[in-house]
Amino acid sequence: MNPEQDTAEAPAVGRWHPRRLRAAAIRIPFTLSLFAVMFFMAITTAALWEPIHERRFFPAIAYGLPSFEKGHWWTLLTGMLWEPRPAMYIGLIILIPVSVMWLELRRGSAVAARYFIFGQIAAVLLCALFLALVSGVDWVWADKLANGLAVGPGPGLFACLAGAVNSLREPWRRRGRLILLYVMVVSVLFVGALVNVLNAAAIGLILLLGMRHQPRAASVHERRFTSFVSILALGAMQLILTVVQTSGPFGTTELFDGAWPHALINAAIILVLANGLRVGRRLAWVLTLLLVIFNILAGAIVFGILQIDLPELEEVTAFVSGSTVTIANAVLWCVFLVYLLVARGAFTVPIRRRLPGVAGGPEESVRTLLRREGGGDMSWMATWPDNRHFFSASGRSMLAYQVHAKTAIVLADPVGPAEERTAVCEQFIAASERAGFVPCFFVASDALRAESLPQWRSLQVAEDTIIDLPGLAFTGKRWNSVRTSINKAEREGITFRLTHLSTEPRRVQQQVRAISEAWLGDKGLPEMGFTLGGVDEALDPDVRLALAYNAEGEIDGFLSWLPVFAPGGEIHGWTLDLMRRREGGFGPVMEYLIGSSARDFSAEGAQIASLSGAPLANIGQPGATLIDSLVNGLGEAIEPLYGFRSLHAFKRKFNPRYEPVFLLYRDEGDLARIGIGLSRAFLPNASLASLARGLRHDLHETNA
Repeated sequence: MNPEQDTAEAPAVGRWHPRRLRAAAIRIPFTLSLFAVMFFMAITTAALWEPIHERRFFPAIAYGLPSFEKGHWWTLLTGMLWEPRPAMYIGLIILIPVSVMWLELRRGSAVAARYFIFGQIAAVLLCALFLALVSGVDWVWADKLANGLAVGPGPGLFACLAGAVNSLREPWRRRGRLILLYVMVVSVLFVGALVNVLNAAAIGLILLLGMRHQPRAASVHERRFTSFVSILALGAMQLILTVVQTSGPFGTTELFDGAWPHALINAAIILVLANGLRVGRRLAWVLTLLLVIFNILAGAIVFGILQIDLPELEEVTAFVSGSTVTIANAVLWCVFLVYLLVARGAFTVPIRRRLPGVAGGPEESVRTLLRREGGGDMSWMATWPDNRHFFSASGRSMLAYQVHAKTAIVLADPVGPAEERTAVCEQFIAASERAGFVPCFFVASDALRAESLPQWRSLQVAEDTIIDLPGLAFTGKRWNSVRTSINKAEREGITFRLTHLSTEPRRVQQQVRAISEAWLGDKGLPEMGFTLGGVDEALDPDVRLALAYNAEGEIDGFLSWLPVFAPGGEIHGWTLDLMRRREGGFGPVMEYLIGSSARDFSAEGAQIASLSGAPLANIGQPGATLIDSLVNGLGEAIEPLYGFRSLHAFKRKFNPRYEPVFLLYRDEGDLARIGIGLSRAFLPNASLASLARGLRHDLHETNA
């Protein structure tokens, strides 16, 4: 790309550039046309500054049951061209973009137009039919609406909004529908005007049509989330409706005329139960069920008292007459009761939550499985003591995981036969959700993402850097830095040795530990965990240690290599874990150690040497999403502390090939908790003070 061209166009970014405006306008012709027609009619008929119902022609353009009884069917079209009051045109400026324009951008102009026109006409006709059936049965609210007229494009706009929500991906489609349903029910039960009923009819109709193509039942996590949001919404509504004026099918209330003691008690109980529903606790579900039944009975009692016309009950009737909102609330609690019963299988978490698997074991089974079935570049980390192990129902597959901040974090891909990979993932997810944990898969391969969990979200968190060992030779310009480090080491008397730290004498083990602790001490930071091992992990008898000795016989640096097994128990390759060097020692010791190790592994017949991936080291690519940008910011923030990106750049010297690894998660709503869980997994012993000290130390060195 031409830099000059880049610079010239840069100022246009973020401004109302004419070309950008034209491009946007081309995509939303129906939205612009609707705006133009609505405001043209408002200005030419003075409806923009005078209520339209005060005009003489209002009965001839407004829709409603009286208009249809007179044969004014054209009002189905004319009624959508005006708003009833001037102030509502302000709301129109907001509502058209978030409904019609949103749908038009997602699905095109023709679809947006069809939703608007169909939703408008169908909602008006359905309401007219409903009112024709229920009017005249001594129902004051229905009789009032049956005699009323209305104008406005509200039903069409809400139909477009519901259509846009139907087009969202899961779980946001389900959550958007839930919000719209609450809007629909609350507007009818507690406001109850004709326009509210019309808008609710449009929402309900479009949502109902969209649910015909429901791809799958709601997950356990989603049913818990829906219950959590619903009970909080019910509690909040009950509090608000005790202090505001309401009007609906069950009567009206005046300001501060509600049953506020009942609402306060409800709110207090709900605050206690809501989090239990969110994590799926069985006890919270049972107690919520009792609360729901109590609220339904309260509404039924109020309704029954209001129907009794006895002189001796006049005082009681007068006391509850302001509590008609309790009856409307009881209707909502009835709906919630049905949902709780349908979703009862999601609430199975006991008071003490546990996932299968014990920390640190069964180690022999894990090692045996790794040798028999083979594994990926990071599979040997499953043997580390902080990990738990989840075995498939067949016992042939295994996942390593840790639990932090109520998040179950799977480390790498499953170990076991390829045909069981999807099954063991699904079994682990189900077990996590039953226990009330948020499951996720960290440093998962592209194959796992595409084949086993295609419905899950993914975020690339690193790149595995792999050196192919067959035929390895440090020749040519691209190997110049590695070749130079090896030659320089020979001149300065540096020697290389591959060994096992567990078999080395105590003196060597102490030197290795001292070098590692000195490195951490210089940083002022605790040693990281999870996918980053330490000296204790290097003491594993199956782990190889690469040592660089100086001319005086002291260790200048060392690497630890984790085994990568092929099916059947043969060594397929080695994965780099620990990298440490002595301060003031041989400069290019890491290049020397990695190059010498790769050369020896190649001679032994190994196929690969993985240099691992540096977490958060390669995020921020062109076309990144908002979540990518947030993770990129996190990577930049911790770069001065641990140098992941510098490490990633260092590994390029070895001309590796790259394989992306991902964080797999259910939806964006889990990311906050996953972030906390990962931070505790990587830095289980870190405090804010230690991180601040490390950052201050690094900045001081940089400035110096």
